[in-house]
Amino acid sequence: MIIRYDSKTDLLYLRVIPEKQRVTNIQVAEDIILDIGADDKIVGLEILDAFKHVNLEKLLPVAYSKIV
Repeated sequence: MIIRYDSKTDLLYLRVIPEKQRVTNIQVAEDIILDIGADDKIVGLEILDAFKHVNLEKLLPVAYSKIV
């Protein structure tokens, strides 16, 4: 799993399937967007306004990269 956080836009992105592929974005909640790939599998998850939804410290021991 790849986890990226952009502090400027407060966007958290979790990539479940690392291979590049075409995806369709489906908004499932006000601040949550799923990336759906081949065979209707979830490829990634975007969380908008991540600071109010997720405590990044609790994601540990999974490492995440912070985009500045």
